[in-house]
Amino acid sequence: MSELVTGEAVALELRPARLPSRALAVLLDLAVAVAVYVAVTVALMASTSSLDVAAQTALSIAAFVLVLVGGPIAVETLSHGRSLGKMACGLRVVRDDGGPIRFRHALVRGLIGVIEILMTLGVVACVASLVSARGRRLGDVFAGTLVVRERVPFSSAGFMPPPPPWLAGRFSDLDLSAVPDDLWLAVRQYLARMGQLDPRVGWAMAERLAADVAARTGAPVPREVPPPAYLAAVLRERQAREAWRAFGGAQAADGAAASVPVAPTATAPAAPPPPPVAPPTAQPSATSPGGRPEVPRDVSSDGRSGTGFVPPA
Repeated sequence: MSELVTGEAVALELRPARLPSRALAVLLDLAVAVAVYVAVTVALMASTSSLDVAAQTALSIAAFVLVLVGGPIAVETLSHGRSLGKMACGLRVVRDDGGPIRFRHALVRGLIGVIEILMTLGVVACVASLVSARGRRLGDVFAGTLVVRERVPFSSAGFMPPPPPWLAGRFSDLDLSAVPDDLWLAVRQYLARMGQLDPRVGWAMAERLAADVAARTGAPVPREVPPPAYLAAVLRERQAREAWRAFGGAQAADGAAASVPVAPTATAPAAPPPPPVAPPTAQPSATSPGGRPEVPRDVSSDGRSGTGFVPPA
């Protein structure tokens, strides 16, 4: 496989770097390191001109080790496998399982790199990279690392294959309400990365997920339906139901409201205006023995009509 396969049989989107790109990255790193070494050497010679030859030689060796050996180790450790040359070429040093490297990985690569790159002018490293199936040099073999390409072409890793046409509507009667969201997420992730898994590992994972979904729905997986196709069909059925709840229900309600006929209300004819009420005419009333007009019992003294209640005498 051209991709990097982890211990869980998952193929990562990281492809091993080949010799030309690795050689270019090493040349860029060496050019930067040599430039720094020359600058440090000139500074040391100017500042230690009063010392003897032995001290100057010791300082030169220390500068060589620190700049050309310790510098790349420190850079790869701090940048998690990305030196200046590797950044320019889109490369990175990772572990065999795809994880970031640590100090011990960078230390082993740097120490062995002194022998196979600096002392032999890169001949040993080139031969080892050509012989290795994944382009690893001796430092990578002993450190358990791999140089991979970070800039890879776009791939359809997240594409979920649709279910077979002959399964359309097959699982429309299943009760999917008991299936939890984390199980649906696992099904989606499996279908999205199904093409990256090892066939045997992927089939076993599909069987386990299909059994979990079937246990929650209460209906067994049909024998003639492969587990990956069953998962794709059930997931498509759930997506269709969710889409209907989100959009179809509202559209159906709007359509029903629009289709209900509204009965026209009959307008009643306007009632004729009531006849004008003539003001009451004053009628002569009987007078009391004292000469005052007698007030009827159902009319109050202030002119308002009474209630018909006569208080006791």
